[in-house]
Amino acid sequence: MKGFVVGAALVLTSVSAVSTPARAETGDVAVVFTKGGFIVGVGGGEGVLLLRGKKYPFTVSGMSVGFTIGASTSKFVGKALNLRGPASIEGSYAVGGAGGAVAAGAGAVQLQNGNGVILQLTGPRIGAEVSAAVGGVTIRLK
Repeated sequence: MKGFVVGAALVLTSVSAVSTPARAETGDVAVVFTKGGFIVGVGGGEGVLLLRGKKYPFTVSGMSVGFTIGASTSKFVGKALNLRGPASIEGSYAVGGAGGAVAAGAGAVQLQNGNGVILQLTGPRIGAEVSAAVGGVTIRLK
């Protein structure tokens, strides 16, 4: 009986180990985010997730605390990795680091939320902003 229980446990573990990666999906993401501030930066925007041929619009909000001066608009496109359905894109994403944009410049960012979703985004930043701040963004489906 003990051998049967151990064998059954191994079969269940093997099935779940094989099934889990197959369920993770990759979607396309486009986001427009505007940020501005002095010391405390506040921003917001909108985006869309394209997954399995369907569009899922979402809102983006965020705040950073640290050295921030100016305003900028970023237009990012990229991939959302490790999705477990459209709702898994929701959540808080941590952001940290120093950056800046004057007139127009290209930027790249990789973020991860508590659901394990990774956003890999690139795109131009338009405006004049210098920051050395730590903050985060929150994504919510509409």
